[in-house]
Amino acid sequence: MDIKYHIETAWKHCISNIPSLILLTLVVAAVSIVSIGILAPVAFAGYTHSLFLLLKNNREPKVQDVFSQLKLFVPLFLFGLIVLVITAIGITLFVLPGLLFSFIIGYTCLYMIPVMVDKNFGLLDAIKKSISLVTTTHLKDHIIVFIIFAALSTIGGSSILGFLLLQPFATLFVLSVYEEIK
Repeated sequence: MDIKYHIETAWKHCISNIPSLILLTLVVAAVSIVSIGILAPVAFAGYTHSLFLLLKNNREPKVQDVFSQLKLFVPLFLFGLIVLVITAIGITLFVLPGLLFSFIIGYTCLYMIPVMVDKNFGLLDAIKKSISLVTTTHLKDHIIVFIIFAALSTIGGSSILGFLLLQPFATLFVLSVYEEIK
């Protein structure tokens, strides 16, 4: 897997669509904040779908795309709730198991939402497919992809400007890798 190619692809799409990507990212953030995080997973799924269409069809992202995956609300909400409870218990009782669980879920579910929006898979099938993708071939490459995605998301989350610029780049990077390996 050529990581440099995927970084360049994500960068090229970010630069050529920066106004619409910033607006789309702002809408996702606003929906997530106004809904107190309840709609965050489904808004991110719509965001991912919009960026996937940009990557595949060179279709400019649209604000209404954020709401295009509302059918995934219940499974993503329940998944997020279960992960939150298990992580909170792990961190409360023993910090290390909670952190370890978070990293394992983050890594194994790296391609869960792209699979759900691309293939219309249900939650369990998408989790199985994501686990299969990250564990069967190019294990080191997927670890590098996860580290890059996590680093970009973490750095981007430290400021509003960073979030607006790095979240689309990080998402396009993961989608570019997913497009190659699917």
